[in-house]
Parts: sequence; C-alpha cells; structure tokens
Amino acid sequence: MGKLMETKLGKIEISEEVIATIAGAAAIECYGLVGMASRKISDGVSGLLKRENLSKGVVVTFTDDMLIIDLNIIVGYGTKISEVAANVMDRVRYTVETMTGLKVAEVNVNVQGVRFLE
Repeated sequence: MGKLMETKLGKIEISEEVIATIAGAAAIECYGLVGMASRKISDGVSGLLKRENLSKGVVVTFTDDMLIIDLNIIVGYGTKISEVAANVMDRVRYTVETMTGLKVAEVNVNVQGVRFLE
C-alpha cells in the first residue's frame, strides 16, 4: 500500500515501488557507485541489478508521515566508502523529497560489496 495524500483537487496515492524507483535512479547517479545489489541474500552479492531493476535494491517503509529508505549498493574499488554512502544519502533524500513532497526520516545505506571499475 502506498502513501495517500489529499489535496483540494482530489487524492494522490504514491506506491512504494515508485518511491523505490526514484531512490534507485537518484542513487545510481552518484560517483563511486557501481550499482545496486539485490536485497535478498539468496540472490547473492555478486550480481549487480540492471538499470530496469533498480527498485529491487531499495526497501521503502512508511512511518506516520515520514519515509524510511534502505538501499543496498555496490561501490567501486578505490573510492572512500563513507563518502560514497554520504553522497547517496544526501542525493536520495533530496530527490525523493523534491519529486514526491514527502518527508524522508532516514536513508540507510548497506554496502553489499566492492567491485573493480572497468
């Protein structure tokens, strides 16, 4: 179930899948990020998700009027992991808040692996 908002013109419902896609697209643009990892352990860490599956590496949870976004990412070798994670957090929060009008309480980044950049 998505987030339902009411305006003077009617109702707007934004699903978790839409927010996850926005968050994944915003994250993948960050420097040092190689790709998104699957949120399922059974899928294995080695597999990067393709561009059309970006939302599968993102978990969106609604709490009251706020969002909690969990991202599973793979970073490039030689980049500072803490800087990449901080950039991803900032960009995802800004993009989701700007595009949806919803407040983001947390953006949690889980680094699933490191890959050599080719």
